[in-house]
Amino acid sequence: MRYRLWRVGVFLAASVPPLYWLYCAVFNLLGPDPGKVLVDNLGLGALILLLITLAMTPLQQLTRWGGWIAVRRQLGLWCFAYVTLHLSGYMLFIAGLRLDLVLRDLSERPYIIVGALAFIGLLALAVTSNRFSVRRLGRKWKALHRLVYVILLLALLHMLWVVRADLGEWLAYALIGGALLLMRVSAVASGLQRAGVLWRENPKKV
Repeated sequence: MRYRLWRVGVFLAASVPPLYWLYCAVFNLLGPDPGKVLVDNLGLGALILLLITLAMTPLQQLTRWGGWIAVRRQLGLWCFAYVTLHLSGYMLFIAGLRLDLVLRDLSERPYIIVGALAFIGLLALAVTSNRFSVRRLGRKWKALHRLVYVILLLALLHMLWVVRADLGEWLAYALIGGALLLMRVSAVASGLQRAGVLWRENPKKV
């Protein structure tokens, strides 16, 4: 398998943080409310993984190295895993597995609805991230997976509602997300590809 070490490195980089957070939670290293800290860390980790996943295509266009695309699906599935753990943590530590509290949050806290919509979108992408779905859906597969851009906006909105008092960190992620979305514009993408060609032909002049 090509890029095997690269894939293993991505696996380790993505799997270590939640294990470390779980270790910290078990040994009371996350403060007085470890459940909430764990949920917040998983949510932020999911957003970071989503941004990294979206960065793979521009990096491939710039460098022409196939390793970026080789791990894009893997990163996307890790993002979904983090979101699933984030949702599970919310259900367990914050809602206490009480359906009435979940329904109350859905009616009183809009960011919960936004987060739920983002999860449903990621679920659709994760379920169809396989060769069978690509063949089965044909052209519709690409259209479906463009939903990732909407999911990014929902994730940023979800985070904005959660961290209303501290917008500095959110703004950094929003700017990165905006730049990645801008790179999807055809003219910008073409310019990025041309810059990559010039850089590979004569890196000292670029």
